[in-house]
Amino acid sequence: MPQLDPAVFSSQLVWLTISFVILYLVMARVVLPRIGDVIEARQDRIAHDLDAAASLKTEAETALAEYEKSLAAAHSEARDVLVQAAERRASDAAARSTKLDARIAKRVRTAEARIAAAKQDALDNLAGVAGEIARAATEKLIGAAPGGAAVTAALARATIELATNEKD
Repeated sequence: MPQLDPAVFSSQLVWLTISFVILYLVMARVVLPRIGDVIEARQDRIAHDLDAAASLKTEAETALAEYEKSLAAAHSEARDVLVQAAERRASDAAARSTKLDARIAKRVRTAEARIAAAKQDALDNLAGVAGEIARAATEKLIGAAPGGAAVTAALARATIELATNEKD
């Protein structure tokens, strides 16, 4: 094998050195700068993407804070509307209750007046009927009819006596 011949070692070492220097220069001047540029561009893109992600995160947090703020405002507004509606309903109910109470009170007064009038009529009729019954009973018992004034006086005394007994 000619590669292992010691007589050609020196020429092989020269060509090895020349090949290594050329390969080194090509790598150092052409390939490595391109690889470095690609790596640097990639790092720049990653840094830009991280900055964009951070700014988007900040925007998202701001949007979330605004959303929560508007949601809280909407809840507060809805609560206020419900409170106002409840107050309106309560005032409407109170007004209707007042009107109803007034109508009922009016009906009660009217009914009481009718009852009082009916009671007075009954009492007036009762006095007349009691007088007639007392006169008829007295006439049957003793055979003589008492005078109208005596019967009226006796009924008045009995009425007063009943009134005082009822108070006790």
